[in-house]
Amino acid sequence: MSTEHPAPDQAPGAPHPRTTQQIFGQDAAQAAFLQSYASDRLHHGWLLTGPRGVGKATLAWHIARFLLATPPAAGDGLFGADAPPETLAIDPDHPVARRILAGADPGLATITRSVNERTDRMRDEIVVDDIRSLNRFFGLSAADGGRRVVIVDCADEMNVSAANALLKMLEEPPARTTLLLISHRPSHLLPTIRSRCRTLRLEPLGSADMQSALAQTGAALPEGPAQSEHLAALAAGSVGDALRLVNQGGLQIYGELIGILDTLPRLDRSRALSLAQTAAQKGASEKFELLLNLIDILLVRLARTGATGAPPLPQAGPNESPVLARLAATPPMGRAWADIAATITTRTRHGKAVNLDPASLVLDTVFKMQETAAGQARLSPRP
Repeated sequence: MSTEHPAPDQAPGAPHPRTTQQIFGQDAAQAAFLQSYASDRLHHGWLLTGPRGVGKATLAWHIARFLLATPPAAGDGLFGADAPPETLAIDPDHPVARRILAGADPGLATITRSVNERTDRMRDEIVVDDIRSLNRFFGLSAADGGRRVVIVDCADEMNVSAANALLKMLEEPPARTTLLLISHRPSHLLPTIRSRCRTLRLEPLGSADMQSALAQTGAALPEGPAQSEHLAALAAGSVGDALRLVNQGGLQIYGELIGILDTLPRLDRSRALSLAQTAAQKGASEKFELLLNLIDILLVRLARTGATGAPPLPQAGPNESPVLARLAATPPMGRAWADIAATITTRTRHGKAVNLDPASLVLDTVFKMQETAAGQARLSPRP
């Protein structure tokens, strides 16, 4: 019996990027695309890169809407050439905008991971049949001036056969077709795919842009400037990461990590055990992954504190700065935290691979941090 599957190109808790009305913090990428469009040398393949959650998919959908709704520029005539477009924005009441919102524009195709019909489960990768489905799309009669747009979200998820099939399309692109490839890790793509695309690099969002982008999602945001700063620091400019933190209680978990760290080197074992139990609850796999990511962030911020001589700002949690300053007061202490970060990453990766109990894995990680703090206590400068 078929079940409903989450959209693979939609972040949990966020609206689908085709419905997002505004792009925040990516003016340079938009301007680069519009300049190429205005020069009448529009490249057929575009690689949208940057950290996860900074607006790559939103930009791709804006570009698709723009290309399908914007008629070809009129040449020099009695009143001169048309002025080049200054924005990607299209009126929401435009027929193309309405069709795209309904998922019914004949000039647009999207490629994502698909459901395996034999198992009724979402595949872990984009397969060659997903790419070959474009052949039928390209064979249909073109509308709206003959433009077609393809969005691949995300290209990193293609297996080898799918990547080779897409490469052939990039090598011999159909006329008036634009392919938009979204990639979080472009180094994992075939070099020949990268070389046949023009890159648009999107940057992490600043605090103000992130707040605006989060407000647009309708998410229940944390109240108060301190909480907003903590969220911005932990999410590192990624709206997608910020949504995960908000929806899964990430700010509270990180605050508890800081509280446990503040007890080192003696360690409050009851607090550590309570934290580990949150990762062992039934259905808590996403929270377990979040906890491991937050531990990684904490260790990186400890190492940076020792290397630079000052805790990073803004704080990512209450009382974070004095705790980091105490535990990573010198460059050697910072190096020790960097070393343990690498060790813990390797151990957690192995632990997940062999299905080690999540609570045991978290406790083991906390104990390693305690050992490091105890060693650092001997290196700490005495008053």
